[in-house]
Amino acid sequence: MLGDFIIRCLILILGYAYPGFECYKTVEKNRGDNGELRFWCQYWVIVALFTVLENFTDVIIGWWFPLYGELKLALFIYLWYPKTKGTGYVYNTVLRPYVSSHENDIEKKFREWRARAWDLAIFYWKNCTELGQATTFQILDYLAAQSKKFSSKSYSEKKDKLGPTPSAPPLSSLRESLFENNQNKFPGRKNKKGD
Repeated sequence: MLGDFIIRCLILILGYAYPGFECYKTVEKNRGDNGELRFWCQYWVIVALFTVLENFTDVIIGWWFPLYGELKLALFIYLWYPKTKGTGYVYNTVLRPYVSSHENDIEKKFREWRARAWDLAIFYWKNCTELGQATTFQILDYLAAQSKKFSSKSYSEKKDKLGPTPSAPPLSSLRESLFENNQNKFPGRKNKKGD
C-alpha cells in the first residue's frame, strides 16, 4: 500500500508537475523555438491519451500485473528524459499514424458524445427543475396547512377564554331607541310628544 502511494506521488511529480513546469518554461523563455514547444505539446498529447487509457488498464490489469505502477513511472520518465526523448518516437511511430488514419471517425465520435452529453445535461436539468418546483410547492402547502392549524387553534383558544359572545339586539329596535331617546337633547328641535 505504501509502495503504491509512493509510486502515485512520483507519477504526479515526475509525470505531470515536472513536465508541466518544463512546458511553462519553454513557452515563456523560447517564444521563437518551435522545436521545444512541439516536443512538449506532443508530450501532453501522449500523457492525455495515457491518462484516459490508464483508467481502464488500472481496473483490468493493475491489480495482478507485477510492477505495474513502476512501469507507468518508467514510461513517463522515458517520454521526457533528455537522452531518450521517447515522446518523439511514440508520437511519430504510434500516435500520429493511428490518429491521422482515424481522425474523421474520432472527430465524429467526439461530436456525437458532446451532443449526447448536452442532451443528457438538458434532460437532467429539466428533471431537477421539475422536482425542485414540485418539492417547493409541497413545502409551501405543508407550511400553509401548519399555519391554518396554528391560527385556528389560537383563535379557538382565545374564544374559549373569553366565553360566549353576547347576542346583539336587532338593528331596528336599536335605531328606534337611539333616535327616540336622543331627540330631546338637540337644541332647536321640537319634541314630538309635547307638541
